[in-house]
Amino acid sequence: MTVRSFVDTNVLFYAEDLDAGAKRDRAQALLRELVVSKSAVLSLQVLREFFAASRAKLGLDAGEAKRRTEIYSRLEVVELSLEDLMAAIDLHRLHQFSIWDALIVRAALIGRCRVLYSEDLQHGQRIDRLEIRNPFAGT
Repeated sequence: MTVRSFVDTNVLFYAEDLDAGAKRDRAQALLRELVVSKSAVLSLQVLREFFAASRAKLGLDAGEAKRRTEIYSRLEVVELSLEDLMAAIDLHRLHQFSIWDALIVRAALIGRCRVLYSEDLQHGQRIDRLEIRNPFAGT
């Protein structure tokens, strides 16, 4: 059974980071698995953050950063509405997430995902039907 899975920015970042070692290997393997199973979901926020991080932290020029962002944009992309922002603010209030993490959680819920892959949130935590998994735990 294919489980819809939301991919946070750090997974994309490590997949592209030549210095990330085991995290890079894990991120690339996870992305391959999710692409093959057609279960990968991300959001416009993730694409924005990836572009910015690839420029600032990976040192890619704007053209190359755009090319890599375009590749990831071929996955299913969730766009949030004003109503979703308000729901994310409630997640922020209830769970003490940063607003940026709350927006990621909301996007995963809107995308009907069962899993959210991120190293930024508590591994094993559940929000409604969504389970947070740190794909880099133990690396």
